[in-house]
Amino acid sequence: MPPTLASLVRHPGLKLSVLAGEDRLETPVRWAHVSELADPVPYMDGGELLLITAMQLKAEDPDEMSRYVRRLVGAGVVGLGFALGVKYDEVPPALAEAAKEEGLPLLGVPRRTPFIAISKAVSAAIAADQYRAVTAGFEAQRELTRAAIGAEGPAALLARLASHVDGWAALYDASGSVVAAAPDWAARRAARLVTDVERLRSRPGPASIVVGGGGGAGATGAEPADDTAVADRVELQSLGTGRRTRGVLAVGTGAPLGTAERYAVHSAVALLTLTTERSRALREAEQRLGAAVLRMLLAGEPDHARAVAGRLYGGLLDAPFRMLVAEVPSGGAAHQARMASSAADEAPAPAQVPAERPADATTAGTGTSVGTGTGAGTGMGIGRSTGSGTGAVPGTGPGTVPGTGATMAAGAGAAVGEPEPADPLATLADTMEAAAARTGESVLVVPDGERLIVLAPDGGSAVEACAEHARAVESRRGTKARPRGRGAAAPHGDELVIGLSAPAGPIAAAAAYRQAEQALSVARRRGRMLVEHEQVAAGSVLPLLADDAVRAFADGMLRALYEHDATGRGDLVASLRAWLSRHGQWDAAAADLGVHRHTLRYRMRRVEEILGRSLDDPDVRMELWLALKATASCTST
Repeated sequence: MPPTLASLVRHPGLKLSVLAGEDRLETPVRWAHVSELADPVPYMDGGELLLITAMQLKAEDPDEMSRYVRRLVGAGVVGLGFALGVKYDEVPPALAEAAKEEGLPLLGVPRRTPFIAISKAVSAAIAADQYRAVTAGFEAQRELTRAAIGAEGPAALLARLASHVDGWAALYDASGSVVAAAPDWAARRAARLVTDVERLRSRPGPASIVVGGGGGAGATGAEPADDTAVADRVELQSLGTGRRTRGVLAVGTGAPLGTAERYAVHSAVALLTLTTERSRALREAEQRLGAAVLRMLLAGEPDHARAVAGRLYGGLLDAPFRMLVAEVPSGGAAHQARMASSAADEAPAPAQVPAERPADATTAGTGTSVGTGTGAGTGMGIGRSTGSGTGAVPGTGPGTVPGTGATMAAGAGAAVGEPEPADPLATLADTMEAAAARTGESVLVVPDGERLIVLAPDGGSAVEACAEHARAVESRRGTKARPRGRGAAAPHGDELVIGLSAPAGPIAAAAAYRQAEQALSVARRRGRMLVEHEQVAAGSVLPLLADDAVRAFADGMLRALYEHDATGRGDLVASLRAWLSRHGQWDAAAADLGVHRHTLRYRMRRVEEILGRSLDDPDVRMELWLALKATASCTST
C-alpha cells in the first residue's frame, strides 16, 4: 500500500493533528510538496500533500481562502499541512472553514516537526511500497515459472496468475480460440472477447488492448451469478517475439493493475511467449525435416520418409491422411499482402514500451483503448503442433513439388497501430495447426512459394478446422460460387483456394498430391474456396471450359465456319450444332433447322471441306461439340 494521510497521522515521529476532512484520510499520497505561492496549482501533478506556513497568503480572508482551497482540490491535492507556531499559532478560521466546505483534509504540523521530516516519511513509505511490489513481483515470477515448466503447463500458469491479480486469466491460440482459462468459469467470459482478440491479432506486435472498465461481480475469483452483466476491466496482451501475434493473454480484474500485479502479468507474458515460440534454429530444422519427408513421400519412398520422420511426424504416416494444396492466385489483394509480409518478416519487432499506468487507458462500459504491450511472434501455434515450415520441396517430374521457400507471415508492412493486410495462407496454417495442437494431432505444413502443402490425419480436427474456415470465408464473401479464370482476382482480400485429396497412405502420397492439385484447379475455376477430390466429378464439365486457352482453341477451330456464315452463303455453324446435338440423325436435325435433309447433308460436306477434317471421326465430333459449347459460354457471359 502507498502511504496515506492516515498513515502519516499515525506516524509517531510526526505528531500531526487532524483539523478537517477526517473522512478522507485513507487517500493515497503520491508526494509531499512545500509551496508558499498564492497559486501553486500550476506546479501540482495531483496526489500531493501540500505543506504551507501561510507567509504569502491572506489566510484570514474567507473569500480568498475559499478560492485558494477550491483551486487546490481542482488540481488533485489530497491534503493540506499547516505549520503551527510559525506565522499563526492556530489555523485561521477562514482557512479551516474553507477546507471543511471543500472536504479537503487539513493537518496541523507542530513547530517541532520540520516539513522535511514529512517529506522523508512520504518518500520512505513510497520506497517501501515499491520494494514490496518488486519483491512480490519476483515471487510471482518464481511461482509462475514453476507452474509453466510443470506437467500442467499454461493451465497451471493461468491459475497462479489469476490468484496473483485477484481476477481471471485466459489464453487464446494463434487462431483466436480459447485454449485455457482460470478459474473455469472464465472461459465463458473470455469467449465473448473473440472480436477484441481478433482486432489485437490484426495489429503488429507488441500490442495490447484494454477492454471495459470499472468493477463488478465476477472481476475477482468468485463466479458471478449473472456472467453476462460483468463489467470488469480486461487487458489483452499479444504473445510472441516478432511482429506477428502467436497468441493472446487476457487478464480480467475489478480495478486497474497495481505494480505487483503488473510484474506478474509481464512475467506471464514472457513465459507464455516461451511456450508458444521455438527457437529460430529449431523451427528451421523442423521445416527442413518436413520438406524432406514430403519430398520422399512424393518420390515413392515411404519407408525412407518414415525413417526420417521419426517421432516428429511418424504418427502421421501410420494412418490414412489427407493431402491439402492451397494457393493465393496472383494479382489479388491477398497476394500483394503475402509479398509485403515476405519482405518484412525478418524485421524485428518494435521496442517494447511498458505501460506503468495502464489505468489511464481504461474506458468505461465496453469501450476499448490501445497501447503498447509485451510481444508478438512468428511461430506456428500454441503448444506443440508438429510440422510447420518454410522450406521448399525441390525436384521436378511427376509427384514433385517445385518450391521457392517463401516465408509465411502476417502482413508486417503495416504501420504500428494500423490493421495489417491478411495473409490467407498464414491464417489457414494457423487455424489447422491450432486445431491439431488442441487434440494432439501431428500435421505436416510446408509453405511452397505461393502455395501451402499440408498433410493432416483423415477425419481429424485439422481437416475439420480447414473446412469450417472455408465455410466461414465463403459466408463472408456472400456467395457460394463465383467462377473466374486462373488469373482473375476476387474482389476481396480472401482469394485463397484449396484442394483436398481423398484419404491416402504413404505409398499413395504422389497420387494424393495429384488429386489435391486437380481439386485445386476445380476450386479455382468454380470460384470455390475449398473443393475435395470426391467433389471433382460432381456437376457438369462445362464450367471447366471457361478458360482463356480453351476459348482460344474453340475460336481458332470454328473461325473458318463463322467467316463462311458471315458472307451469307449458309448457316454452317447452326447446322453443325443441330446435327451434333441429334447425334448425326439427319431427319431430326433437318427438322430442327427447318430444311431438307439433303440440304443438311450438303452443309456437313461443306463443313468437312472447310475444316479439312472428317465428321466420321468421333474425336473430331467431340472437339467440335466442345468448341461450340465453349464459344456459346463465352457469348452468354
